[in-house]
Amino acid sequence: MNISSAKFVKSSSKVNECPDSGFPEFAFIGRSNVGKSSLINSLVNKKTLAQTSGRPGKTRLINHYVINDSWYLVDLPGYGYAGASKQARKGWGKMTEQYLLTRKSLVCTFVLIDIRIDPQKIDLAFIHWMGTKQLPFVLVFTKAEKMNSVKLKSLVTKFEESMKPQWESMPEIFITSASYRIGNKEVLSFVDKILHNM
Repeated sequence: MNISSAKFVKSSSKVNECPDSGFPEFAFIGRSNVGKSSLINSLVNKKTLAQTSGRPGKTRLINHYVINDSWYLVDLPGYGYAGASKQARKGWGKMTEQYLLTRKSLVCTFVLIDIRIDPQKIDLAFIHWMGTKQLPFVLVFTKAEKMNSVKLKSLVTKFEESMKPQWESMPEIFITSASYRIGNKEVLSFVDKILHNM
């Protein structure tokens, strides 16, 4: 897939405020500071489409970006940011949960995982929740720069092993690096394939 245009549409604090064009939506979510905004910018080849920050918890709203005037890339608030107030975390969680459960135009969710660290309970719990709700998703491992293929395979296997007690088969997996544009072609080809089959 070639990205000919990518534009910010709006930020929404409630699901009923989201755009109503009916375009298919692909949502990105992950633990705070996993690199969502950086990956989004890398995918569309724009440095500042999504606002990045060294401070976790930057994304607090549902952000819609229209791609090629035909589908939405949706940046959801990160989960697990301890620096936010309990009330704020509860609000983000409720908003995100409502979006994932009720948004009819949502086609697939990309769950981002930092490949450099050991499997985190909060990631595994979120993935399990997605499974129990039968919501379509894929795993996207981020920050894979400067790792050789043997190390990457070992880390992915370790994560898969942590999922096996609750999963009979693994979801589709992508390895990415926003800074080196690793995995961009594969992620966009996956989106393109889904759009062509709709």
